[in-house]
Amino acid sequence: MRARHLVPAALLLPFALLLAACGGSSRAEGGGGSGSGTDGKGSLTLNVGDQKGGSEALLRAAGELDDLPYKIKWSTFTSGPPLLEAINAGALDVGAVGNTPPVFAAAAKSKIKVIAGSHSRSDGETILVKKGSPLKRPAQLKGKSIAVAQGSSAHYQLIASLKKAGLTPKDVTLNYLQPADALAAFTRGKVAAWAVWDPYTSQALEQADARVLTTGQGVVNGLSFQVAAPAALDDKKKSAALKDYTDRLRRAQDWVFQHPDTWAEAWAKETGLPDKVALDAVKRSRGTAVAVAVDKAAVASEQRIVDAFAALKLIPRSFDFGAFVDPRFNGDLPPSGTAPRTYGKGH
Repeated sequence: MRARHLVPAALLLPFALLLAACGGSSRAEGGGGSGSGTDGKGSLTLNVGDQKGGSEALLRAAGELDDLPYKIKWSTFTSGPPLLEAINAGALDVGAVGNTPPVFAAAAKSKIKVIAGSHSRSDGETILVKKGSPLKRPAQLKGKSIAVAQGSSAHYQLIASLKKAGLTPKDVTLNYLQPADALAAFTRGKVAAWAVWDPYTSQALEQADARVLTTGQGVVNGLSFQVAAPAALDDKKKSAALKDYTDRLRRAQDWVFQHPDTWAEAWAKETGLPDKVALDAVKRSRGTAVAVAVDKAAVASEQRIVDAFAALKLIPRSFDFGAFVDPRFNGDLPPSGTAPRTYGKGH
């Protein structure tokens, strides 16, 4: 391989670190290091699945792991799908994922229950092209090659964006690549476009000569979820801990919106992201989340994802997504369609 085709190491390193936020191995990281320790005290232990720079980092930065009346044992996963596999296997009690992994897990009849949700802006869900690309609108993707992580939120965003443009996946060539490989393919011009999410969007815009062809605004639901094991929900003490845990996450997200710079600095340190990229991602999408109820509208929105993937034979069957939801923690949370927060124009 000639040197001119190499992706700069400084660019690949943060992406490699951030693979813990998106895809790859199905193995939880073992002993030592961030994401594999235990917090809190008491006789009850909540086994929580996380992704690098995810719930643990968020709760710690917001001070929500202080005075924890139960233990949290953290296990770090590279993506939502293997995290949900661990929940199904009984190795985890709860974990955070995007809007699409639960669809694939439920299609496989996994033992999971969606128990909490958040609604974020979808500006970070993008289809990227090179700044010099002749492509100006999604309809021009016909016949082009597009990198996307299979089963990710970006996968559905791409399908929905193509449909809106009058296209189907058969009209393009899909290259199923995890973000680090997709970055390499995009940088070398091996693909014409890249469907991806923040913080990769922010990093590519800053460092990979990319521009946004289209975003997920008005196309995807912007939801992400806490998913629990039914056995944990059936345990009275663990159920109470799960309620407390989701409350702490809600408060932490409120804190993030009020302190975007402080969180971006902590997030950058945790993930290896450049400070500017982290702050851009926080203000574009990651800091805009508002905790919402997993209500009928959320179920209906997820059902559309189910039906879309089933129609394309990307999952073996359609099914009732509502059967995989437990709304017991909805309380007085606002409806799932509640508008995300915003940092104003340009974000």
